[in-house]
Amino acid sequence: MSAQEVTDPPTPMVDADAATVRAVYRTFEQDTAPVRALRGADLAIRRGEFVAVMGPSGCGKSTLLNLIAGLDVPDEGEVVVAGQSLAGMDENALALMRREHIGIVFQFFNLLEGMTVLENVVMPAVIAGRKRRVAESRARALLDLLGIGDKARQAPATLSGGQRQRLAIARALANEPTLLLADEPTANLDPEGARTVRDFLLELRRERRTILLSTHLLDEADRICDRVGVLHTRLLAAGPPSELRAGRPGHVTRVQLAELTDAVVTAARAVAAGPVEVTSGATSSATGGPAGGTVAVPVGDPGRDNPALVAAIVAAGGRIRFVTEATTSLEEAYLTLLGGAGSTEPRVTQLEGTQLEGTQLEGTQLEGTKPGGPQ
Repeated sequence: MSAQEVTDPPTPMVDADAATVRAVYRTFEQDTAPVRALRGADLAIRRGEFVAVMGPSGCGKSTLLNLIAGLDVPDEGEVVVAGQSLAGMDENALALMRREHIGIVFQFFNLLEGMTVLENVVMPAVIAGRKRRVAESRARALLDLLGIGDKARQAPATLSGGQRQRLAIARALANEPTLLLADEPTANLDPEGARTVRDFLLELRRERRTILLSTHLLDEADRICDRVGVLHTRLLAAGPPSELRAGRPGHVTRVQLAELTDAVVTAARAVAAGPVEVTSGATSSATGGPAGGTVAVPVGDPGRDNPALVAAIVAAGGRIRFVTEATTSLEEAYLTLLGGAGSTEPRVTQLEGTQLEGTQLEGTQLEGTKPGGPQ
């Protein structure tokens, strides 16, 4: 039996996830105390999916990517790439797995400074067994696509930070990998360079490339990823950004009223998804009547519940001045998951500034709803 036969990994399953991490633990021994980087981490990345893992420094993001790339070995648990379990693979088998299935974009580029820009992209393909002519043709196409084709004969040291990261992406894509791993690829770039890299990652997403991105930039994850996972030694939650927002407390609708009565507060509580906060204003000096005020009403689904809330308040005799909706940001969801505290940014609906006293809100539409009442 040849050495090639010994080290070749098993044939992957065509319909397998690009990568799966199951109950993975990883601890690093240090002089002072052990560092528990991952404790029971689970993650599945479907083919054609763009997934981000977010978390504070030291939460295990880079460790997770290194385990999936076969650059490190878990203490417990299993890592599967393209249907192949990495458990028990020797260094040769892991190297073959990476050549076929993994492309890596490092935070600090890791370019070969003694080679030209073109050779940096050609070399991985040649090592993987591609004919040099074929490898060069693909390398030139990638460099052109990334806007650095005119730099092909230059040394990487002559490139800007953004251009160097684009070169690193081209190198990672040279072998058309099953999975692209990007470890905070914009962290060390200026704003313009970061935007260029993000734009290209978005283009890869449109092509349904499979990508796992580690980042601490909430806006980046929100804008370019299909799913976001919040990691803190284990995965606290994962889902589309919209679902992470919807699953966190913080959807609050504030209704300012000309008069704040018990009947109005009771009506608001009947619709609320949680405790209602009531703020009273000053008693009318002219009439001595009930004071105006505000009710802050937690709602589960603003698009569904806000029209019902307004209708209930009007039916109870409430005279609404305006309605403000505070929506949960991805940052708030993230901080809530990590045990911190976020804040909501208020968004004033189409009712702001409209005089509604004595009306039945006919023809009025709350943002995000359809005409005709609650949906």
